[in-house]
Amino acid sequence: MKIFLSSDMEGTAGVVDWSQCRPTEPEYAYYRGLLEGEVNAAIEGAVAGGATEFLVNDSHSTMANLRPDALAGRARYLSGRHKPLYMMQGLDASFDAVFFVSYHGSMSGAPATLSHTYNPRAISEVRLDGVIVGESGINSLVALGHGVPVVLITGDETTAAEITPFCPGIHSAVVKSSVSRFAADSRHPVEARELIHETAREAVQTLSRATPPHIALPATLTVRFRNPDLAEMATWIIGVARLDAVTVRLTDEDPIRLYRTFVTVVVLTRGIAE
Repeated sequence: MKIFLSSDMEGTAGVVDWSQCRPTEPEYAYYRGLLEGEVNAAIEGAVAGGATEFLVNDSHSTMANLRPDALAGRARYLSGRHKPLYMMQGLDASFDAVFFVSYHGSMSGAPATLSHTYNPRAISEVRLDGVIVGESGINSLVALGHGVPVVLITGDETTAAEITPFCPGIHSAVVKSSVSRFAADSRHPVEARELIHETAREAVQTLSRATPPHIALPATLTVRFRNPDLAEMATWIIGVARLDAVTVRLTDEDPIRLYRTFVTVVVLTRGIAE
């Protein structure tokens, strides 16, 4: 049984500030260790459930946050920033399930620690078929394209709630409760890892009942930017249509192509946003 694991960092128990998850900051070394513990808890739980093979796509910041030799399950490790499929690079139809570990809530949804949707300097909201969506739902487009179910997500309660419309029945390990964008009530790291381990085990053991994401095709992403310049720049990409001064729409019957177009929008607008 083969598992694809995409790991972010903002959803880790105890993480509440950007300084804790940026490699240039002194606090980062400690908090990357907490992230690594949660990733390994998910892998070890999956092993207990019967999984045998793992690919971990490091999807946070520079995408080089984990120590390859410390990964459980002898997992393969996909790292580095230039990835055409970004947080979902490496997934294909040979995988049996997808895990999202240490994910976070969307920029415009309910309170969520360190909430953003790909780029907080450029994007203020994304909707998938009219529903506010975070990175988890957007990334689920790739899982749908390969026919692979997303069976585990870890993070806060907002993160768990946002993916449910697209992945009903997903197993959620809620390791912290967000008070605001920069405050959370987190489980002790040991307890968080125990919860993730058990939830991952259950997700794998009930995999026979899982289905690919429930997203009707053609699907539409509506992206609202922080200013009109960003929206105008996004329309330079074929298939992106302007809706109003700050909003664009992307529609495609191919979910992976839709995701790639969205990632292209993110990368293109990143420079001007900064």
